[in-house]
Amino acid sequence: MIEQRLLFLGLLKEGPKHGYEIKKRIKDILSIFAGVQLKSIYYPLKKLEKDGYLNKRIMKAGHRPTRYVYSLSPKGEAKFKELLNKSLIEFKRPLFSLDLSLYFLPYIKPRVATRRLRGRIQLLNRLNRSLKNFLELQRQRRLSSYLLSILEHNIFMLEAEVKFLKRLIKNL
Repeated sequence: MIEQRLLFLGLLKEGPKHGYEIKKRIKDILSIFAGVQLKSIYYPLKKLEKDGYLNKRIMKAGHRPTRYVYSLSPKGEAKFKELLNKSLIEFKRPLFSLDLSLYFLPYIKPRVATRRLRGRIQLLNRLNRSLKNFLELQRQRRLSSYLLSILEHNIFMLEAEVKFLKRLIKNL
């Protein structure tokens, strides 16, 4: 829940936005850089508004439908800073989908496990190459160093998993 609140409050820290702008920003930017995906944005926005973190105003422009534009309230500004500071120092164990499979690895033949793990390595290597190409393109575009560091972190994590999997395969 902390991540979701931080996400919405942080996006609105950039400036007021209507729901579709928030959804598009999450889809186009944050899902690429941080793996963030949300099914619905309107319930969390309504909850943040009810808790006093957001202000909502109705906006009507020309023949366009009525839109609700959200902005941070002073209480929302304070909550954003609190969540950001907490998030930077709080440690949660990352959840890796592979870990659950590794727990049950003894239930499949080593030959099958090796083949599946090599397939995973191939997928990770493809993803790694794509991320490195994307990173280079973003460097040329002079993207924010903070967004570049997210890409670098993801590349580092992929490379670590590939290294781990290669060692695991040797030990099977």
